[in-house]
Order: sequence, then C-alpha cells, then structure tokens
Amino acid sequence: MRKQGIVITIDGPSGAGKSTVARLTAARLGYVYVDSGAMYRAVAWAAQERGIALEDVPRLVELAGKLDLGLENAAEGLCAHTGAGLRVSVDGRNITQEIRDPRISQRASLLATLPELRCLLVAQLQRLGAPGGVVMEGRDIGTVVFPDAELKIFLDASPEVRAQRRFQHQQELGISTSLEQTREEVHARDLRDRERAASPLLRAPDAVYIDTTALSAEEAVEIIVQLACLRQKAARVNAPAYCR
Repeated sequence: MRKQGIVITIDGPSGAGKSTVARLTAARLGYVYVDSGAMYRAVAWAAQERGIALEDVPRLVELAGKLDLGLENAAEGLCAHTGAGLRVSVDGRNITQEIRDPRISQRASLLATLPELRCLLVAQLQRLGAPGGVVMEGRDIGTVVFPDAELKIFLDASPEVRAQRRFQHQQELGISTSLEQTREEVHARDLRDRERAASPLLRAPDAVYIDTTALSAEEAVEIIVQLACLRQKAARVNAPAYCR
C-alpha cells in the first residue's frame, strides 16, 4: 500500500518549541500530529488517579496496557487554552487540560525512564505512524521510535530561552509558578532525559539541527516544510497539495 506521506520526527529538550512547531508543520502539510509525550502524561495521570506509585513498575505496565488512550487532532481553537492542539482522552474521558499540569509532566518524565513502559508505548507510537503522513514529536522519536524516518529534526534553544517559554506557557494556563522554579524544572528534566538508561535524549546522526533561540515558530516551520517537500519527492510518496 502506498504511504500517505513521509514520517517527520521532531525531537529536542523541553521548551525548544517542539509541540508548537510540530502542530503547525502538520497543519501546513495536512499531516497527522502526534505528541508522544501526551501518552506518557496520560499514563502518569491515570496512575495518580488510581494511587499507583511510580516505583510499582509491574502495576504501571499493566495499567498502560489496559488503558484506552485516545490522541486526536483537536478542532480549530478547541484546545487553544492548553496550547496542545491535541485532544487526549483516557477511557473516554477528556484529560487534555489535566495532563498539562507541571506535576503530571514531572511524573511523566520519571515514567519515561522505565524501559518496560517505554517498550509498550513505543510499539503504540509505531503503529500510529506506520501509514506515514505524520509529524511526531518527542525525545527519542528519530532515534528509537522511527530510526528510518524520511525527515528527522532536532529542535534546540538556549536553556534560558527554554525556561522563559515554559514559564510563559504555564502563566497562560493559569498555573502558579515562578521563573526560578521553572528554570529548575527544565534543568532537572534535561538531566533526566539525557542521562536515563532507556532511550536518552540524543540527536540522531542524520537529524537536521535547528536552533530556535532566535527563531519564531513560523520561521522554524517554514524550514521544516521546505525540507519535507524535498524529502517527499525523493521518497516518491503522495505529496500534499502544499508541495505541488
């Protein structure tokens, strides 16, 4: 069966702009947008709701295997208050806003260090992206989930800019925090992501590096879309109207 487009992976640290850039890129190309981190946050939320400790790996893996996780592109403006662009549900309940809480994000970061859980969720992500025509963002998408993706992007920015972005986003969501606390959270997340044994945050050797410190989201998207059009021609897959 002819693929519906290429697979575009966007990896990078917290606050680099992955979610915004990936969502806008998918919209421009008419692709499906998948936020891999939302899956980990959903499991973290469900575990918290059920009182399952992060140390109880067997129960966490059992929980993740049974959950009915839903990831759907949100209708225009539907999730504007979360900035997510994605509707996330667990067993039919919309938890899009709940999983953006910094406490859930921190729990998800800890869950992401568990090899057993990552193995389960990576398989789900691979099934989602198999047909092609997808923009998937995370921290190990180009290195582990889709190592053969036609286009891999690694987004980065200075630590200070990333902390500022995270802080502003949390303010927009009405989350009470401080810039200093956000800096500490970003630093701690960076250490966990880069030093974890299971699928650490790494730039794939063939990933295009884009520093967004001085770039707007639209400028980063334009770079990626132009690269995508070139890669689609090379891959001989169905090209979206934008690239014709």
